[in-house]
Amino acid sequence: MDPKCQRIELNDGHFIPALGLGTYGPEESKGKAAEATTVAIDAGFRHIDSAHMYQNEEEIGLAIQNKIADGTVKREDIFVTSKLWATFNRPELVRSSLERSLKNLLLDYVDLYLIHLPLSLKPGEKLYPVDEHGKLIYDTVDLCATWEAMEKCKEAGLAKSIGVSNFNRRQLEMILNKPGLKYKPVCNQVECHPYFNQSKLLDFCKSKGIVLVGYGALGIKKYDTCVDQSSFNVLDEPVICSLAKKYRRTPAQIAIRYQLQRGVVVLVKSFREKRIKENIQALEFQLTSKDMEDLDGLNRNLRYFTANM
Repeated sequence: MDPKCQRIELNDGHFIPALGLGTYGPEESKGKAAEATTVAIDAGFRHIDSAHMYQNEEEIGLAIQNKIADGTVKREDIFVTSKLWATFNRPELVRSSLERSLKNLLLDYVDLYLIHLPLSLKPGEKLYPVDEHGKLIYDTVDLCATWEAMEKCKEAGLAKSIGVSNFNRRQLEMILNKPGLKYKPVCNQVECHPYFNQSKLLDFCKSKGIVLVGYGALGIKKYDTCVDQSSFNVLDEPVICSLAKKYRRTPAQIAIRYQLQRGVVVLVKSFREKRIKENIQALEFQLTSKDMEDLDGLNRNLRYFTANM
């Protein structure tokens, strides 16, 4: 099985692997990103998703360099994503933020750089700046100006492709309709799983040549600070469990396969070797159109990631 064959063309001519390793995790996962990245590359993953906010770029960069050094991969084999955090959305801060991520990742360029959030926070070193009452301190930034700075990073060769994350249709249209737009966002990375399948946003993105990248694809309730703990668990869903039994697959593989067949690029997070190896096997089978219809019917517009920003 060669996962490199399963790639999706972006609107700038580059290609993104359809399945990627997500590396965001709770506090107890700190220090595990390097091992997860190493295991993932050995298992066949060629797409690693990171971000300044995850505070693990150094680990990921070291793991990638070690796998290059031992001959497992070449730099051009690995698709690496990072993201511009909300405290750096001011245009004059964009390039230096990307350069910091590149230094941490031990890379000369990233394959994809995203605006992490469609909102801005007070510039500074704190990820979540707050006032004396514990309230977040926001900043007023024209994201169209931020996008122009992103375009310059692409032109400088620091990022091969640029996109956005957590944008809704209106926010995407703001960028798409910007006077003087040089490059459209190649993707929009958002929460996407069978209980929140983003069908309308997916259709809109497809109509504009924008790839939808889905995180939280397994809908697992892991992050106490941002996940609704009363929510249903996707992997316990009877329809998914029934299909898992039918295909002799895991529920996670069914949830991943569902998104792949919709044309969604899937980010799947695990810090466990067994799960990482299982997850990439979602590339090896097909669901029927009836299966896909049944899975489409699970949508509840239920968000797991409910962080109040």
